[in-house]
Amino acid sequence: MEVLDRIRGCLLGGAIGDALGAPIEFQSLREIRKHHGTGGVTGYVTTWRGRTGLVTDDTQMTLFTVEGLLDARVTAAHASGAGGEKGGGAREHLVAAVRRAYLRWLDTQQHTSPPPPGLPHQTGGLREESWLYSRRAPGNACLSGLQRPFPGPSPWGLPGPVNPDSKGCGTVMRSAPFGLVNRLPREAFELAAACAQITHGHPTGYLAAGAFAAIITHLMAGRALEPAVHQAMELLAEYPGHEETTGALRAAVHLAGSGGYSPEAVESLGGAWVAEEALAIGVYCALVEPAVDKALLLSVNHSGDSDSTGSVCGNLLGALHGTAPLPAAWLAPLEGRDTIERLAAGLI
Repeated sequence: MEVLDRIRGCLLGGAIGDALGAPIEFQSLREIRKHHGTGGVTGYVTTWRGRTGLVTDDTQMTLFTVEGLLDARVTAAHASGAGGEKGGGAREHLVAAVRRAYLRWLDTQQHTSPPPPGLPHQTGGLREESWLYSRRAPGNACLSGLQRPFPGPSPWGLPGPVNPDSKGCGTVMRSAPFGLVNRLPREAFELAAACAQITHGHPTGYLAAGAFAAIITHLMAGRALEPAVHQAMELLAEYPGHEETTGALRAAVHLAGSGGYSPEAVESLGGAWVAEEALAIGVYCALVEPAVDKALLLSVNHSGDSDSTGSVCGNLLGALHGTAPLPAAWLAPLEGRDTIERLAAGLI
């Protein structure tokens, strides 16, 4: 399978899972079954806007992560041509580029449309795309964290400098791209964990993001999902403060191996409002159900952060299988698809 197809699959799959889960994000399983039947949602739900396939802040921030990484690549190439730093730039420069991209995302959450043409503060890229100027229940830690200074990440295992007690799933849901641009799992892990500290300082929050990125890197190299998870867990265990994330992933793998599945089984892993639970549920659903469409539906039909678990599951399945198994009926109306395709091509 071509690398580009895995990248496209990862980003499109994550966006599909996000859009499937978004309309039921704040509903209990009982409410989901009441409104959509005992099987829960079986596809996109028409939103109050009268549209289907709308994404949330999860996909928005994932795309800005990609843009930040692409910006860093351009800057590094210019520096290398001028005799400066080589090898893609030091990690601090990558983190700074990603933070600048997140600040552009923050701008889309504080305004209703892009800057008028011709003004000096126009920055191009995603900041000029009007469809991104929509608040889709962004996380408080992401919003507040980006309004605070960021002196750089703390040493592993220590609370980060911003929102040191926060381990919300906003770290994980935006971190798949770090696994798409790094061939070495450790590099993907540490870059994702460092960038997670831009908004979330709890070690579990940023280490879960690192583990997710490492899994994606293994999948991009052609490994099966369960070995990829185990290898990421071995890497994770080297970092102080890993215990909660390790425990959540172990529970997910064990549950997937026990056979059978249900929304109640998903809920036994938590509500996914925190990073390690969102990662665990996404991993569990991708492991336990081989059919991509059924796995994605399982990942959103629960009493929890349905869009984030759908996004994580979709990222994993897309990196694993590419675009072929993504249902055409879900791809066609997907919000921002052209932008996602363009950014995916840029990562090659």
